[in-house]
Amino acid sequence: MEFLGKKYLFTPGPVPVSPKVLLAQAQPMTHHRLPEFSYILREVREDLKYLFQTREEVYFFASSGTGAMECAIVNLFSPKDKVIVVEAGKFGERWRELAETYGLTPIIIKLEWGKAVKPEMVEEALKVHPDSKAVLLQACETSTGVKHPVKEIAELLRDKETLLVVDAITALGVYPMPMDEWGIDVVITGSQKGLSLPPGLSFIAFSDKALDASEKATLPRYYFDLRKERKAYQGDTTAFTPAVSLILALREVLKRIRALGLETIFRHTEALSKACREAVFALGLELFPEIPAESLTVIKAPSNLNTGEFLRYLRDKWGIVFAGGQDHLKGKIIRITHMGDQSPMDLIVAISALEMGLKVFNVDVSIGAGVRRAEEVLLTYLKPH
Repeated sequence: MEFLGKKYLFTPGPVPVSPKVLLAQAQPMTHHRLPEFSYILREVREDLKYLFQTREEVYFFASSGTGAMECAIVNLFSPKDKVIVVEAGKFGERWRELAETYGLTPIIIKLEWGKAVKPEMVEEALKVHPDSKAVLLQACETSTGVKHPVKEIAELLRDKETLLVVDAITALGVYPMPMDEWGIDVVITGSQKGLSLPPGLSFIAFSDKALDASEKATLPRYYFDLRKERKAYQGDTTAFTPAVSLILALREVLKRIRALGLETIFRHTEALSKACREAVFALGLELFPEIPAESLTVIKAPSNLNTGEFLRYLRDKWGIVFAGGQDHLKGKIIRITHMGDQSPMDLIVAISALEMGLKVFNVDVSIGAGVRRAEEVLLTYLKPH
């Protein structure tokens, strides 16, 4: 529908992309086998190591983040291998589905959506199944906004042969996830989340332990074969045609991340997420996840709210796009991202739209209470030192 004013995207992927990054994509097309593109690849590869906080090589593919998840499966395992899967939402289910598709034996730690896995649950699963090849986990489960204890589980597995494979698609570049320091074996992300890019790129990094496992794996692999990519990287190229324009945009984003520093970026997201959560409480609403991640705020929808109509109204009348729930959470939650090209003032717009929209739909909230509380929290971060 047409309306006056600006559109605001607050979905947890795709996320808003800055005009500077979009313009980087609009550069004249170059050929991916030319020396000039090899130079860009070298630059991008080094900056990706900074983002992942690793000395290891980071590989990328023209795919969504699910492609990198599949890449992990086919490069690490053989048929019937046992893998422990933390299934606590839509994307935990995806790990299970990928494992089943490739003939693995998934050992499921099944949790109610919104709950976080406890390290002792993983420890118990390993006692019962000590021959498990890996633990497959989300850092942040995007469907619920829950934050899993990656650091603690990495510590649990550090001296074991079992690998830790982390889908950090909604975590990397959002809050600390240092691959080498924590001892994570595989880290995965996608372009349309913390990297603040359009969809279309996936990324994966393997530890030495994971690389050793990949040499013994026998599952079939072709496009996602890291052996091919490692060989191509030695010649400063890629095994297959890369998403050239997205790589140019990625280069721009990584330069910005380097210039700002990861700590500054993490503090920015922490400020937005804390302000949003406090605003939710000030409006008398509840959060859905047991342990909320900084990546997004997930709100329990008021019982008297038609969430579908509410989200359509905000989108069509005011240009405010929030996300609803998936599967059995449809109509039960509202998701607001803190990723992408988003400023503190954008968050104020989101909170204002939330409380005004709820008022339109006859939910008893105090207009201005959420905005006021968000402003108070943001001021503690924004005051000059």
